[in-house]
Amino acid sequence: MFIEPNTSGERRGSIEVICGSMFSGKTEELIRRLKRVKIANLKVEIFKPAIDVRYDEVKIVSHDATAIHSTPIDNSQKILLMASDVDVIGIDEAQFFDNEIANVCDELAFRGIRVIVAGLDMDYLGNPFGQMPFLMSKADYVTKLHAICMQCGNMANYSYRKIPNDDQVMLGATDVYEPRCRKCYDTK
Repeated sequence: MFIEPNTSGERRGSIEVICGSMFSGKTEELIRRLKRVKIANLKVEIFKPAIDVRYDEVKIVSHDATAIHSTPIDNSQKILLMASDVDVIGIDEAQFFDNEIANVCDELAFRGIRVIVAGLDMDYLGNPFGQMPFLMSKADYVTKLHAICMQCGNMANYSYRKIPNDDQVMLGATDVYEPRCRKCYDTK
């Protein structure tokens, strides 16, 4: 990704979206970018939805156990209240946030803040998930990551739910989901 150098001295905000299926490395990539921000001595705040307690109640944790401290919140508007005097905002599992998350990210970017957001672009039925389509449409940069299909080994971009449950939101890891390519997902 090429980011234009800022020679004017003013802060320019942006929105970066990292999306893909389960097990594609979205959270790992978010953590990697945020660690680089910390190395640059920039002030960062990191948020995750309060409902995501799969690996830790406070930390953002990738499936390979890489972790970074975050603030769990139940309402995206709280990000605006906690975003004073920061350079970068990180947000994980954006698909679980309320309908205002895209507008919150837009407001932060207009304030000159770099916003890095990660989330599932599709639910287990292959439909756009939550507010991710709106975030992607407002984003300056979108990175789509792929997993490896657990059936055939090809590139996967679908999250196949292995157990019967019709709820759109069902937290889980390899016990509940597996990545699949289009062909193997379609033969479910």
